[in-house]
Amino acid sequence: MVFFLFLLYLPLKSQIIPKEGSKLNYRIIGFSFPKGDRAGEYKIEIAAGNFSSVADFQKNIIQTVACESNKVIAEVPSFGAQYTWRPVYYRKKKFISYGELNHFSTKANDRADTFKLRMRIIQPASSEYKDNYVFTDGGGVLYDFSGHPVWFLPDTEGISGYVADLKATPEGTITFISKDAYEIDYNARQLWKASNKGTISGDTVHGEFFHHEFSRLSNGHYMLLGMQRIFAKLITLKDSSYIDFTMDRSSEARGYKLARLGTLLEYDKSGNLVWSWVFSKNLETSDFKYFENIKDTAKRWDPHDNAFYFDEPNKCIYLGFRNLSRIMKIEYPSGKTLGFYGENFFPGNSVSTGNNLLCNQHTIARSKDGNLYIFNNNSCMFKDSLPTIVEVKEPQFPGDTFKKVWEYTCTMEGNYNKFFGSGGNATELADGSFFVNMGSEYNKQFIVTRDKKIAWSAIAERFMESDQKWTPIHEYRTSILSRKELERLIWNSEK
Repeated sequence: MVFFLFLLYLPLKSQIIPKEGSKLNYRIIGFSFPKGDRAGEYKIEIAAGNFSSVADFQKNIIQTVACESNKVIAEVPSFGAQYTWRPVYYRKKKFISYGELNHFSTKANDRADTFKLRMRIIQPASSEYKDNYVFTDGGGVLYDFSGHPVWFLPDTEGISGYVADLKATPEGTITFISKDAYEIDYNARQLWKASNKGTISGDTVHGEFFHHEFSRLSNGHYMLLGMQRIFAKLITLKDSSYIDFTMDRSSEARGYKLARLGTLLEYDKSGNLVWSWVFSKNLETSDFKYFENIKDTAKRWDPHDNAFYFDEPNKCIYLGFRNLSRIMKIEYPSGKTLGFYGENFFPGNSVSTGNNLLCNQHTIARSKDGNLYIFNNNSCMFKDSLPTIVEVKEPQFPGDTFKKVWEYTCTMEGNYNKFFGSGGNATELADGSFFVNMGSEYNKQFIVTRDKKIAWSAIAERFMESDQKWTPIHEYRTSILSRKELERLIWNSEK
């Protein structure tokens, strides 16, 4: 009989979430518990501390949450704290019984320590945007729009302190790059990791050099930017100059410098490489060889691909090159070049100004109106220029050019360096407004409406012990998350 009762107890225990003794990397929590035989209404009670005595628990209750079913999402106040909770059962508003006491704790971590990292609110959110959240890759934190950390990426094996392109997917998971490329759930359990064998880069020691952008596709596959490293040399002639390339690594001793050339890689759910595109195959038949970036202080040839947008319905990919101030359109899956947006390089024109529409861009995507939009850093030719978000109509016939239909120039508050050479992104929201991260050291995040009104703004900062002051954190990309998307993350992790 005892064994039979134990078997009945196990399924009930499995319905308790968070599981007994859980250590959580988040404060917004999905609670789940058994329904009860006669109950139709529920509450949960949460106490601050770890209690085995009901009397002690009742003295320390900090919140009571009404539930429409035996599942509810609630927020606890602190990281690095212990909590005790229990369900309460009702029928027709009459008390039936209490559930057992359950226990969990929230982890302490520097990323969630507001004495070390913070999201400082500049302008509070207007009512229609206040229930949003922002993922920051500079800190590896999810903040609410009031600046409170609610989730952090824990330190786990294989994941370094550097994180890039941290964001939620429509499937209720989280993806990011940290040398390797990962997909995790809300509990930070690893769901997928890219095969990083150097199949395309040719470098079996360092792998594919994943960088900048990582997206989960609608078919469940994953697309990543990677890199090949070959060698390049500036050849100067009487009337012109051009870049000569070689895959021969021994040529470095003969005056060739490192060249970083992008790749696009698609993996399936099993981690198999199923498609790739390689920039180096376009060198000899294009005008790239006239781009003289090799003269720069970095002493390398670097077109610097940093963003892509896969237009899946139209089977084409837009690939952005920061240093070229150019966007390349690629047919998928053939890999055929469909066109370039920006200027052509030729002897006498070796530095691009992007036809005054592209300037060290870091975002390329399609708006709901069918146009393309771009985040320009504007550090390519304009001294002390601020970044812009530009929406353009795509050329409709050969020889046509981009036509600007909307533009917003970012603003700064305070005395900061005005150079925006790294990072930044923009994302169109459902109502047509834009969520923007200015990138670089001044990483202001904000929402701007189509009539150019700011609906929320904040800046991520780190406290520098050496200077005893708060300074901005370098953010490459940040991403916005709605309350509905957060709830999807929470419940998806408990399946």
